Amino acid sequence: MEVLIMTAQLLLSLSILIVVHEWGHYYAARTFHIRVEKFYLFFDFLFPMANVANFALFKKKKGETEYGIGWFPLGGYVKIAGMVDESMDKEQMKQPAQPWEFRSKPAWQRLIVMLGGIIVNLVVGVLIFIGITYFIGDKFILNDYVNAHGGVYAQELAQQIGIQTGDKVVKINGKPFDYFDDLTKTDALLSQNSYYTVLRGDKEIDISIPANFIENFGKKDALGKFLLPRRPIVVDEIAKDSIAGKAGLQKGDKIVELNGHPVAYFDELREGLKNRTGDSITFKVMRGEQLLSYKEYFKGHTNIGFALQPLLVPAEGEKEIHYSLGQSILIGPGRAFSVITVQLKAFGKIFRNELSLKNSLSGPIGMAKMYGGVWDWERFWRMTGLLSMVLAFMNLIPIPGLDGGYVLFLLFEMITGKAPSEKVLENAVKIGMAILLLLMVIVFYNDIARIFTGN
Repeated sequence: MEVLIMTAQLLLSLSILIVVHEWGHYYAARTFHIRVEKFYLFFDFLFPMANVANFALFKKKKGETEYGIGWFPLGGYVKIAGMVDESMDKEQMKQPAQPWEFRSKPAWQRLIVMLGGIIVNLVVGVLIFIGITYFIGDKFILNDYVNAHGGVYAQELAQQIGIQTGDKVVKINGKPFDYFDDLTKTDALLSQNSYYTVLRGDKEIDISIPANFIENFGKKDALGKFLLPRRPIVVDEIAKDSIAGKAGLQKGDKIVELNGHPVAYFDELREGLKNRTGDSITFKVMRGEQLLSYKEYFKGHTNIGFALQPLLVPAEGEKEIHYSLGQSILIGPGRAFSVITVQLKAFGKIFRNELSLKNSLSGPIGMAKMYGGVWDWERFWRMTGLLSMVLAFMNLIPIPGLDGGYVLFLLFEMITGKAPSEKVLENAVKIGMAILLLLMVIVFYNDIARIFTGN
């Protein structure tokens, strides 16, 4: 069921973004009286091989345009008359140019047509971020609260770079910060020579963040393996036939002592159980105003057998912000375009060989996992807004076959006054398609490899 929910969310999100992207091209083309022969959600062929498995799940002709839904759900396209594109329709290009064809129009009009999809994706992404800011606002755990309540609980990834449980993170890249969530923001992790400053006892220590450290956050449950606020030991659900059940622990009990040593946080309890000696344990529990003592046989066990109460941060430990429409209109675009800033920083690290291209790419399986196995509309729209900005950025990359490739050729024509020949464009598109096919192979390989490695 979780797989179905993840897949459904991804398909709905991509469908929205593909339709609005292709509508951008369609609208711009029709504005300049260019004929659009096809408008397809998904491909009606095995992309990027235009002549393989040609069929549509649905199609209907209206006016000059055939509207349809293809069977290959990794994109979509509009077939613009008189243009060398992914459909590789060579026969049309052999005919004399017609006034309603793309190739007959001035370069500036063709440039607007090619930028139409990117522009609409940017507009949609900005509108989604404005909407999220206005309707949902922000809710943060204050970093000062975390530091005042035991500091961080350092998980596996945090320990790898030298952070210890109980450290208090006071700066990111030399600057104080307000919110605990800032520790895992991609902006901080992608900056050059990134580092955290932690207070350990009375001493400040700088801890470097490896250049490729962000690669770890594409793996399964990575955030839960990094830094968490320390959690008090408050009993929630109790496992059947466990020590907690036999001892009669109740929901809401708070463990305050283990084997004669005071414990305030769950990590201290876990460490104490791990390092115990003997076959029995003693522990004390606060139940309301009562202090209760227990001694239980522990041989063969690894835990007491209860789930922790979810972290309940009091009002003074959180900041909840609601924005007016005017504030949201000012804040939303900055948040939307920060997605592109992050992409640029990531590409910079890839070109400097600080990040692996292979490990930085996720395919549809990896993307679906990001939506989660529960249908959450807030997360859905956040992911859709993020993907809209990413699609705009990726489509602007100057690879023939992507919008950016056509834009590059058009800019060359506008600067030099000389258009590349149709043969040059055709060969460029073939090379671009080969590059895109290679990238598809890499992302599918990454997705499948992560399934087998459990990441």
